[in-house]
Amino acid sequence: MPADPSTPLRILILGGGTAGWMAASLMAKRWEGRPVEITLLESPEIGIVGVGEGSTPQLKGFFDTLGIAEATWMPRCNATFKTAIRSVGWSTRPGFEAYYHPFKTDLDDRSAPAFYFNTVLRRRGVDVPAHPDRFFVDAALAQRRLAPHPAHSFPFRAFYGYHFDAYLIGAYLREWATARGVRHLEGTVARVEQADDGTIRAVHADGDRRIEADFFIDCSGFRSLLLQGALGVPFLPFGANLFNDAAVALPTPHDERPIAPQTTATALRFGWAWRIPLTNRVGNGYVYSTRYTTPEDAERELRAHLRIGDEVPARHLRMRVGRVAQPWSHNCLAVGLSQGFIEPLEATALHLVQETIERFMEAFEGGGLGPAKRDALNREINGRFEGVRDYIVCRYKANTRSDTPYWRDAAALDALSDSLRGLLHCWLQGGDLAAEIDRQGIGLWFGGMSWHCLLGGYGVYPDPSTLRPPTARETPFDPAKIEDFIARCCLNFPAHEEVLAGQGMESPG
Repeated sequence: MPADPSTPLRILILGGGTAGWMAASLMAKRWEGRPVEITLLESPEIGIVGVGEGSTPQLKGFFDTLGIAEATWMPRCNATFKTAIRSVGWSTRPGFEAYYHPFKTDLDDRSAPAFYFNTVLRRRGVDVPAHPDRFFVDAALAQRRLAPHPAHSFPFRAFYGYHFDAYLIGAYLREWATARGVRHLEGTVARVEQADDGTIRAVHADGDRRIEADFFIDCSGFRSLLLQGALGVPFLPFGANLFNDAAVALPTPHDERPIAPQTTATALRFGWAWRIPLTNRVGNGYVYSTRYTTPEDAERELRAHLRIGDEVPARHLRMRVGRVAQPWSHNCLAVGLSQGFIEPLEATALHLVQETIERFMEAFEGGGLGPAKRDALNREINGRFEGVRDYIVCRYKANTRSDTPYWRDAAALDALSDSLRGLLHCWLQGGDLAAEIDRQGIGLWFGGMSWHCLLGGYGVYPDPSTLRPPTARETPFDPAKIEDFIARCCLNFPAHEEVLAGQGMESPG
């Protein structure tokens, strides 16, 4: 770090794409007018994977932080709204073959407790309705193809994510960040220059350009040139529980209108297929495990699922699922794929990027970039990776498919964390799951609503033949009344495509 406080802190971000330009944009906005110089170096030889991508609601907070309106960036990135993820075919339990995983809304305070109460009764052997789709507004918005923008006269917030083209959003943020002082360089790293203690001094691009910095942000993707390559930080794979290590992507034209504000995750023979609707096309892909099938067979299965021939070329991708031992080592912080990756089932990748950069900026503003700040950030980010991993592992563990070894092995997973074991035990014993989540302190990423919807949506309940009618003291909530409440709430939301059509085409300047 600079010895003189008046000397600007020089930060070099290695790698562009969504992660690199998100990092650059957040720092440029927050440190505008401060003595910080931000440079981003990316290789023109390494393309960005421009498949359809989804986000969590935190991405809205990202754009709000930058002061960029939806009508400004969404048309530039072919973006649509996302109110829920619909999972299809993960469970074979009658009545639970599909469910919506909704995002939270202010209105859930009036309906979620009824769902939680009914799940407790059903887990304790009482025959009551306990499927999540009947209890949440965001699921109803997806079903009705409504945008999550309530009327001004209806003062309740609906939280939501987005679908967008990953290549276009990276290009948009590059334009926005460079207009605010971020220096953009192109070049391929030839070598990394380090001090005797391992600290990175500079990177050498294309052999003869030396780019020096005080701190480095590694956004070089799965290659992780700085953190894993130069500094040798170990990578911890999650392959014991998460089998998927590859994907094949195929865009298709829209085959249904109006556009549904939802991601669809459909279980296939050796993984699952995503469907992400953009304004100009549909992004499709198949996330699968090469332990159980080949790329060629996976592509054939995806084409059969989509009912398309060979006229559309496919793009094959490989994934490293896991995380680094420490995202921050020496004077380098890994962000994005260089830090780790948990398969895209819950669309948490950009959320982890945003969280890492924001915690880093807070650390710097709170007293520099010393070991205490580094260790605290590493503990927090690693804990978040573990929490996301456990939730996604549960998605596989709770499946009831038996048609392939892939799904049978997933259901038989036993290398579970103590946290996940505790949650499953609590659910199966009919306990208070919300209290268990609070006891473990793990509700920051996936809280009570998420866990109840996952396990309830899969129908992880006693065998229906063993259920008994409720007693007078076990009166369940009537989902018909909840559905009526939700239906009337939905009258205050506009059509999804109406909002998309009304958005402007402003430039990011």
